[in-house]
Amino acid sequence: MPALAITAYTATTALGRGRDAQVEALRARRGGLRSNDFGPDPLPAWIGRVDGLEDEALPAAFAQWDCRNNRLAWMALQNDGLMDAIDVARVRHGAERVAVVIGTSTSSIGASEEAYSRLVPGADGAPAFPADLARPIVHTPHSLGDFVQAATGLRGPCMTVATACSSSAKVFAQAARLIHAGLVDAALVGGVDTLCGSVLFGFNSLGLVSVDPCRPFDRDRDGLSLGEAGGFAMLERVAPGSHGLRLRGYGESSDAHHMSAPHPEGLGATLAMRDALARAGITSAEVGYLNLHGTSTPANDAVEAAAVAAMFPDTLHASSTKGWTGHTLGAAGIVESVFALVALEHGLLPGILHSETPDAACGPQIRFSNAEDTAIRYAMNNSFGFGGNNASLVFGRA
Repeated sequence: MPALAITAYTATTALGRGRDAQVEALRARRGGLRSNDFGPDPLPAWIGRVDGLEDEALPAAFAQWDCRNNRLAWMALQNDGLMDAIDVARVRHGAERVAVVIGTSTSSIGASEEAYSRLVPGADGAPAFPADLARPIVHTPHSLGDFVQAATGLRGPCMTVATACSSSAKVFAQAARLIHAGLVDAALVGGVDTLCGSVLFGFNSLGLVSVDPCRPFDRDRDGLSLGEAGGFAMLERVAPGSHGLRLRGYGESSDAHHMSAPHPEGLGATLAMRDALARAGITSAEVGYLNLHGTSTPANDAVEAAAVAAMFPDTLHASSTKGWTGHTLGAAGIVESVFALVALEHGLLPGILHSETPDAACGPQIRFSNAEDTAIRYAMNNSFGFGGNNASLVFGRA
């Protein structure tokens, strides 16, 4: 496929705000996980929590969208010159020619939880939301996309992608199709998900949450650590003679094997990775770094490791960064795409945090080591979601 320029990108996670905070933490092997302190009755677990969300309300002009998820979106938008890049794109192409494509898993469901916990008698005597939460827009899956479009002043197509943990990886593919079809000239892509009771207790009910910090691909891994994060990237057609980072290819699949378990032979994962490489026009041997989905659950890691071992040479440097941020669900795709872009821009190939004993089922591609400083040409990101929704992305340097 024709490459697309990535003219700005950013992420805010439990490691801090903006790219520099992510780079410093990855290099120092300083994780962002903490003992769970979220909610009135915290689940015994470790989480990746973003500081400041409780204290930093949205500007008054955006009060109707105020909630934890949209606060994190606003916080993430303020870093790494992203708003300036949005302004440039809006002036260059026109607001109607810049799309907003945003991924999320639960959007602002935390606000809905609070509203139901504080029901009051309505005008007809039936239970009703309290006045401060009687704002319909924050109780819809599109709350995030609607807010981001309002906050940026963009007026092109606005889409919310909700395919569980692949959501904000699939936004790159959706945006690429819009641009290549000529419907828009640029797209702001991204994703945000925040902690809430439905996330924490829902994943725990599936037996997927560990009481210890997650250990991706470790022999003794026993579950994931949940986190929250937000991130964005600006995609545009490549200007002649320009340099910088590129989206080179994407692959998507849906094996529909099970509501929550991966296909045991990694069918969907393999299809997504193969398609991403094919669209990029490169071989697996040309990939320098692969950010794995690597959730730290026994089944997911084993299946992904086998698929990677079957497709890539032993020289590949592959790792999961969820030990730093936790599994940020619908934001995982954008956050880990940022880590892949960091690998390209800084030559920083992270290892795996907290994991010590490699699973014998894992191939040599999966690196537990400290970060390596190596210049690479191509990097990939895998994001796999419930229901067999899979997405892989290939990024490159011009």
